[in-house]
Amino acid sequence: MISVCIATYNGEKYIQEQLNSILPQLQEHDEIIISDDGSTDGTIEQIRQIGSPLIHIYKNTGEHGYTRNFENALSLAKGEYIFLCDQDDLWQPDKVNVCLKALEQYDYVVHDAMPVDADGNKLADSFCALRKSRFGFWPNLIRFSYIGCCMAFRRKLLNKALPFPPNQQLCTHDNWLYMVGTAFFKARFINRQLILYRRYGSNASSGWSNKHTSVWFKIHYRLYIVKWLMIRWLK
Repeated sequence: MISVCIATYNGEKYIQEQLNSILPQLQEHDEIIISDDGSTDGTIEQIRQIGSPLIHIYKNTGEHGYTRNFENALSLAKGEYIFLCDQDDLWQPDKVNVCLKALEQYDYVVHDAMPVDADGNKLADSFCALRKSRFGFWPNLIRFSYIGCCMAFRRKLLNKALPFPPNQQLCTHDNWLYMVGTAFFKARFINRQLILYRRYGSNASSGWSNKHTSVWFKIHYRLYIVKWLMIRWLK
């Protein structure tokens, strides 16, 4: 069983297009978990219009923000195979099959993406090439380079990852899941652009650009993640 976990917030413009790129790749026993963070637009109505029995909508009643919203979605997932998904991208038609094939041998996988603009026009061939991403635990502790919408993993990873560390400002969901996946599990990078990664002005995540933060914050951020990895290692 596959669980696709989507965190939504005011995503009415693209959510139907995203869901329609996912649903043909799923089977009748799979599920799409929608955790909504208090949308004030027509996001929920757009989702309900699709009318798929695979889609389950929940409200995030805890701390708000995309990290906690994803945590809520993950806590509700029932599948053996977990896929993270943003509300405004597009899945390539073979994404599920490619990831499931890799998950036969690995516990955690992350793949490349093709950046596109708001209208779906290509901005670059490869997100990972732009970011000069290097796979592995240590390269990403130095410089985080991968994004949650490109991640899939086996359910057992949640035993280490949940609950997320308490300070979401010092530990975003994608960085945390990447570090847990590469620290404790058999992990692989798939060198294929399996989603169209939509970039435009109001995107919630900052994965498209290099965020300007102080050296102290970067050190503090990494020490915080390492501390919590050590706590989970002892768990």
